[in-house]
Amino acid sequence: MRRILIALGIGLGLLGSSVVSVPAQAASAVIDALASTSPAAQQVAAFWLADGAANLKNATPYAVQTVVHGERGSTAVVPDGKTGLVSPVPGPVSEEGQPSTTWGKVFFVGADDQPHWCTGTAVQSKYRNLVATAGHCVYDTQSGRTTLDKWVFVPGYSEGATPWGLYVGKQAVAHYDFYASTDYDRDFAFVNVYSGVSFAADVLTDTGRLVDNVGGQGFTWNRMAASSVDVFGYPAGPNPDGTQPYTGQTLESSAGSTFAMTLSDLSADQPIGVDSPFTGEGSLGSSWLYRYNSDSHVGYLAGITISVSDTDGDNRYDTSVSPYFDGEAAEVYNAASNLWTGAIA
Repeated sequence: MRRILIALGIGLGLLGSSVVSVPAQAASAVIDALASTSPAAQQVAAFWLADGAANLKNATPYAVQTVVHGERGSTAVVPDGKTGLVSPVPGPVSEEGQPSTTWGKVFFVGADDQPHWCTGTAVQSKYRNLVATAGHCVYDTQSGRTTLDKWVFVPGYSEGATPWGLYVGKQAVAHYDFYASTDYDRDFAFVNVYSGVSFAADVLTDTGRLVDNVGGQGFTWNRMAASSVDVFGYPAGPNPDGTQPYTGQTLESSAGSTFAMTLSDLSADQPIGVDSPFTGEGSLGSSWLYRYNSDSHVGYLAGITISVSDTDGDNRYDTSVSPYFDGEAAEVYNAASNLWTGAIA
């Protein structure tokens, strides 16, 4: 598999968006091929859409690293530079008045060779082709293979339906520290997807670029730990006490202020948490949005759920956990935001 390491420089001059320059130190982004050619991408799309989208319907929520043991930390997170923002793009509204949605499910084949899903979110970028999710919903941390197989994104997914198309991943971009040493301070990934496709009579039809179709969330970094965020995802699976408040079939949301955390079973120096009752399965990859606007349905991506925790010991999950987005996270985003993909049909 072809892999590229990029030494990223200073600054983020993006699309005329509101951007504050990042720190002087450089980070390294790892760019991994997923479906690197149009024929390969067509095969991936057919895998998920053929037979009445059977593989989409049969996929189960990803159950890798869904739970961690953690508590609120006594030391605040430390920004590595100035706060920055990249502006979001609201999505269009259908003729019937139905708003599009940036949220959906990312589907892939896991180390067990079975279809699974996490939550993913469309994010604004130069070529309007970017999806954000947890790093371990893209990179295989179980079997030693680099990336998970047959990776796609379906915004607004529901019971096999792909209302805004299916988007095949072309390349994944992550922080080198997550790829090389599974540093969970860097457990986030951005995937560039081809233009969407629909499937009828065994024919793939192009549906256009992702953000053109559904809008894209903004991006922010070096926020203060006490920032209030709205969390969006598709939680599924039970609490430790056996209750199962979510089905994974509908988009759920919660809101709260973020705070520093300490984790006893993941290698992370500066994780953050937010009060949230989401269970772990399905909610991996959920987006944390700063300044979310309920009218436009967009805000600024400020975190990604990588696990959940029961911090008060009542056998129900009360906290979602994310890496802290600092200047190096912004540099990885910048590398991904400038990669072109194109169409497959």
